[in-house]
Amino acid sequence: MHDKYDVLVIGGGPGGYVAAIRAGQLGLRTALVEKQHLGGICLNWGCIPTKALLHGAEVAHSIAHADQLGFSVGEVSFDLQKLVQFSRSVSQQLTGGVEYLLKKHGVTVFDGTARLCGKGQVTVIDAKGDERDYRADHVILATGARPRALPGIAPDGERIWTYFEALQPKKLPKSLLIIGSGAIGVEFASLYNDLGSEVTLVELAAQILPIEDAEVSATVRKSFERRGIRVHTQTQVTQVQLTDAGGRYTLKNASAELVLEVEHVLLAAGVQPNVEGLGLEVLGVELERGFIKTDDACRTNVFGLYAIGDVAGPPCLAHKASHEGTICVETLAGVEGVHKLDRSYVPGCTYARPQVASLGLTEAAARAGGRPIKIGKFAYQGNGKALAGGEAEGFVKTIFDAETGELLGAHMVGPQVTEQIQGFGIARHLEATDESLLSVIFAHPTLSEAMHESILAAAGRPLHQ
Repeated sequence: MHDKYDVLVIGGGPGGYVAAIRAGQLGLRTALVEKQHLGGICLNWGCIPTKALLHGAEVAHSIAHADQLGFSVGEVSFDLQKLVQFSRSVSQQLTGGVEYLLKKHGVTVFDGTARLCGKGQVTVIDAKGDERDYRADHVILATGARPRALPGIAPDGERIWTYFEALQPKKLPKSLLIIGSGAIGVEFASLYNDLGSEVTLVELAAQILPIEDAEVSATVRKSFERRGIRVHTQTQVTQVQLTDAGGRYTLKNASAELVLEVEHVLLAAGVQPNVEGLGLEVLGVELERGFIKTDDACRTNVFGLYAIGDVAGPPCLAHKASHEGTICVETLAGVEGVHKLDRSYVPGCTYARPQVASLGLTEAAARAGGRPIKIGKFAYQGNGKALAGGEAEGFVKTIFDAETGELLGAHMVGPQVTEQIQGFGIARHLEATDESLLSVIFAHPTLSEAMHESILAAAGRPLHQ
């Protein structure tokens, strides 16, 4: 086994394993250190298993409303553990695929943890506690992040959950309080509501989905409240009293106080980076708000040391991590024409019902920037495919620079929008203007026609509204 590598990656999540694969493809002698599961949080405890569970929730919703299409379903039974097992099997299949790809591209995988002990020097500690030192010209940190705890509300794995427990519940909770309404909180609220739990969603900010456009957030809130999800914004949990049946939680906002008794609480109040125990202090690695500070090529302030993914700061998304992994390796390998990452145009997707997808500036941010803007909006109520599919809730909203035609932002809420947002991403990457997008032919009948209608509306030329 070699002690010297061209590239050594610490962390095997969607950033780390992609970086290692790309390095192997470029002919670099590469090693990857992973302490638990190849694929990281995304494949094992995040993106993938939640989507498998959400698929089950969609089936539950379809069965509950089958009579609208003339079907009589009758009595339906539900086995929660079978759904959980399905989600775990999907994750295991993908994890096996990652292992195969790493082997295919000649990447050496070490099971264990790693810490920096000098420039280009890494100590790997296996499960038995045995240590071995390695050297590398380039070290890439891809250690990810973990759920953030709140003062006085510590996860115990029983009554107070993180997403780890929420992904494999022993039984369906009768009642669930979710603290935090980012993508994770909103997805679990939608999921457990469709499966039959009584859900309450609490958010400290003025709107749920705080980073999304205000109109999008308002639409999701109205949809949730129609479904029976209780939503409290500008509200915090001020007191916790655990009980045999779950817990008693005091919710407080500027005008009222509410005591809520629930079986379980899910903490979904963001993440914190995994920087402890890496030996960053040995090299004087610079941090920013707790995350590792990097430039647009993922370089830290220490020569030969890089950071990608969640540990390098928001947006904490798997596709951003993978993209950074490729940028990082291609830059250090001297590949020509590497496009640097523009974090403001990383698409964000929330797989609740209704779905949310966006990129670029919100309307509020665009107006705050002082640029002249024009906005187009088209509701799915006017889209034939959405009506035919029985999912006409939501809209598409586009924001353009009124003088240059530059696409500043795109915001979508409604059916399958997570599968459509890449259209705006491609347009942005190719620097398409509103004028060029107006002449694009969208197939009929498709949901994506709403994207075109939004662009037409921004130009003052709507056809179907």
